[in-house]
Amino acid sequence: MEGEKREPGNGKDWDAGRIRAALEEGLDLDALAGRRVLVLLPDGTRSGPADKVFHALCDLLRGRVRALDFLVALGTHRPMERGALAAHMGVPPGRVEEPYPGVRLFQHRWDRPGTFRRAGVLSAGEVEELSGGRLSLEVPVDVNRAALEADHILVTGPVFPHEVVGFSGGTKYLFPGIGGWEFIGFTHWLGALITAKEVIGRKETPVREAIDRAAALLGRPLWCAAMVVEGEDLAGLYAGEMREAWEKAVEHSARLNVVRLRKPVKRVLSVLPPMYDELWTGAKGMYKVEPVVEKGGEVILYAPGIRELSFVHGEDIRRIGYHVRDYFLAGWEEFKDEPWGVLAHSTHLRGSGTYENGVERPDVKVTLATGIPEETCRAVGLDYKDPSLIDLEEWRKRAEEDDSLLFVPRAGEKLYRLEGDNRVR
Repeated sequence: MEGEKREPGNGKDWDAGRIRAALEEGLDLDALAGRRVLVLLPDGTRSGPADKVFHALCDLLRGRVRALDFLVALGTHRPMERGALAAHMGVPPGRVEEPYPGVRLFQHRWDRPGTFRRAGVLSAGEVEELSGGRLSLEVPVDVNRAALEADHILVTGPVFPHEVVGFSGGTKYLFPGIGGWEFIGFTHWLGALITAKEVIGRKETPVREAIDRAAALLGRPLWCAAMVVEGEDLAGLYAGEMREAWEKAVEHSARLNVVRLRKPVKRVLSVLPPMYDELWTGAKGMYKVEPVVEKGGEVILYAPGIRELSFVHGEDIRRIGYHVRDYFLAGWEEFKDEPWGVLAHSTHLRGSGTYENGVERPDVKVTLATGIPEETCRAVGLDYKDPSLIDLEEWRKRAEEDDSLLFVPRAGEKLYRLEGDNRVR
């Protein structure tokens, strides 16, 4: 397992040679000889040197394996434009496969029914057990057919605290990465029922267990090359068998990507990086800081470049709006047939709160300082602030002098917790 020797590491230390050495050390390359290998990659909404790992794997595996395919695990994100995909992989625009003849690069087309095959099901009894009695239904486990046509699956991508599963990475690149809608909806709503505040930053969660059980239904060897990332820099790379490599990355990420505060804050300015081009992904700037915001406080999401609620789910969000979990539970007959993944996203961004006697009381005010029009923000239940009125440098200085304020310059990756809050484990 590479990544432990020079922790926390430095992005400059992780050149192409060191990345290749880490992969060679952690992966039994001889075991892949003559096999059909599928590598799952992150899309452009995730940090880390996906391009460097892509090139290293091509160099190591091409000519050794029978077939080498790379599949970008989109979940339900919109496919990357070909030029953006080429830049993401560090290859010539329009000629993605040219540097490595025989290597194929695809994106997960969740929008095409022919993409999927059924790997099995989770029974109602299993779901009831996994969910602690919160849910009881049979859930089909559909997956991109490429996973069932491969002999061996390798996942690579960053590991961060995550609102649905606890920590990202590992088998999450299978589900939701290349999984079917029903299983995605089930896992996301299960996480929402438990609440993002309780799930985020935990290694072991009911959602992770459900995903791992679904992954086992594939019946193929599962390996991982898990990245630990700080900002744009690689801080660790852990390669090997799926669970072992992922756990090593979780331990590192929990030390690097969880920030402890001594006391709650009243207001947060979360500055979202450009890789989040819609609120669907930019919402991370809310739930990564919610645990340190006092009741009645405010989180401002600053991203003038975001102009869409969601490229894929925008219509559903406009119809449903943003609400606390108990709002949906109180009206379950009305909402049960809505997309569960969208319901979950709604609760994640709106945060904790109550719904009693027809009155909804979120714990935290969520304000958008984005390119989304004010009328849209109000219509879906969020507050609005003109981003041109926000001076980032002034906010930074005020937060340095006033500990009731928090300025997060690259929001969405580091999790903020209070000292003594031991939910992260």
